[in-house]
Amino acid sequence: MGGVVQKGKQNNNEEDLTPWSLDELKGLKIDKIADVPSFVFLWCGSSEHLEDARELFRHWGLRRCEDIIWAKTNLKNHPTVNEELSFMNRVKEHCLVGIKGTVKRGSDGHFIHANVDTDVIIAEEESLASTKKPEELYEIIERFCLGRKRIELFARRHNRRPGWLSVGNEFEETTFIKEEWDTWFDGNLLYPDVQDYQGGRYLGTTESIENLRP
Repeated sequence: MGGVVQKGKQNNNEEDLTPWSLDELKGLKIDKIADVPSFVFLWCGSSEHLEDARELFRHWGLRRCEDIIWAKTNLKNHPTVNEELSFMNRVKEHCLVGIKGTVKRGSDGHFIHANVDTDVIIAEEESLASTKKPEELYEIIERFCLGRKRIELFARRHNRRPGWLSVGNEFEETTFIKEEWDTWFDGNLLYPDVQDYQGGRYLGTTESIENLRP
């Protein structure tokens, strides 16, 4: 799920950063589209919206299981001082991870790769007012969760990814065909029989990957 929620129209020169209210976010049917088991990754800003994110998880029937921190290097873009929000310059953002259902490291290796990545991302922040998040989060998600169905809400053109369903108001046209999309997850084939985003519910694993498990 995207980091900054957006509403209203956008043009080629300016991004509309009008925030959604907490009640509007609760109106998203995450509890309806999330499978069992599944994970939701929710950007919630520096610190001021952590409680809102936890409340959303409770509303959607999710349990918080991880908290990924983006530590901004700010080598090029120095942090903006905002005395109204905090006593210190905030150079981090939180991405809470919620789980629907139950997943166990010892028995659900077909669905997750546990303990492969850390919970800290160190990356430069984009220019002022940009909502772009680190590419590394997508890579963490793709390594960690072996489910093929991946959807990003509040997506933007620059972060469309193969195998993901990207939903956002920057897309004036759609290439989404539900009937075709549903067929991508038919069957029980796994890697290496299938080596792209089509062909069953899970990506599968290999002996060499299994040997890397902690």
